[in-house]
Amino acid sequence: MNQPWKPSWEAAAVYRSRVRGCLLGGAVGDALGYPVEFASRDRIRLSHGERGVTGLVPGAHGVVGRISDDTQMTLFTVEALVQAHSREREKGIGGGWALLLRQAYERWLQTQSKPGPEEAEPQPAGGLLAEAWLYSPRGGTPSRAPGNACLSGVAQMYAPDPRLPLDGRPGQVNPDSKGCGAVMRSAPFGLVNPADAAFAMAARGAQITHGHPTGYYAAGAPAAIVAHLVAGDSLEGAVLRTLRLLERHPGHEETSAALREALDLAAEGAPTVEKVESLGAGWVAEQALALGVYCALAKPRVKDALLLSVNHSGDSDSTGSICGNLLGARHGDVGLPHAWVERVEGRARIAALADDLAAERVRG
Repeated sequence: MNQPWKPSWEAAAVYRSRVRGCLLGGAVGDALGYPVEFASRDRIRLSHGERGVTGLVPGAHGVVGRISDDTQMTLFTVEALVQAHSREREKGIGGGWALLLRQAYERWLQTQSKPGPEEAEPQPAGGLLAEAWLYSPRGGTPSRAPGNACLSGVAQMYAPDPRLPLDGRPGQVNPDSKGCGAVMRSAPFGLVNPADAAFAMAARGAQITHGHPTGYYAAGAPAAIVAHLVAGDSLEGAVLRTLRLLERHPGHEETSAALREALDLAAEGAPTVEKVESLGAGWVAEQALALGVYCALAKPRVKDALLLSVNHSGDSDSTGSICGNLLGARHGDVGLPHAWVERVEGRARIAALADDLAAERVRG
């Protein structure tokens, strides 16, 4: 799993910035969109003005900067990858990442059903289970609105076999599900792997909860895009290279078509909310991917792209999260709106986990 890499000091610093940017950018987009996730475009404008939300706004119980299950699951993905890299580096044991990922999502599931770390099993000792701010029982106060496929899929305790090919057949768990719940958590795979490996790992990891081929291919695509961005590619170039990767896999057509539509729409110029919504609402995998990619491409300024990605009648936190992952991987944490980053829930822990992931990659 680890790839030999001996970066210069400058290259390592840029890499760490991109890893931080990807995770913090996703959290910012998530926090921007979470308060308006289920609101129509008209409702958003009625509540926040003709331009919609123009920054972080209060969500449940007046809390500003709260993250949803999107960032939660992304962080548990990172925790699993750190564990897998560390185990391979220290003990020479590779190939167990899928089981570690499943176990990480099982830990995440506890945060959706237990009131706090004191009820977690096993008792946490420094990992994410020890973070009280992550706990928010589904339907409680406040709920993080986790997707049904994520909840039911993780509960089945299935770990995909990484040796099996991605053949376009339905997976074992939720074979008809192609919700966006696997797409919004897949960026970390691209932070520590080249594009081909990132795509394969993210797609297989998606099968823990989402078995529809589009559900897992659309999860593999942003991981590959992030890998290209971390390597210094432009966003458009990263998407084009990912399209070529997708075309090698049976059953890629739905995901590829959505990405091409996003590329074509971005090339038309003059981005609008109407154009965003022409790509769909983002509740399903390929639409969420297309919306996030389109917004990241269509607006040159990071702040404007993030706002475009959440001011629509759809899954605003997921599309904002995906857009933020891409922009952060492209520009690094220094390119994110600092005032927004400062107010994101769990910011310090997210940054520390990003540094842990980057350090494992550099050591590896």
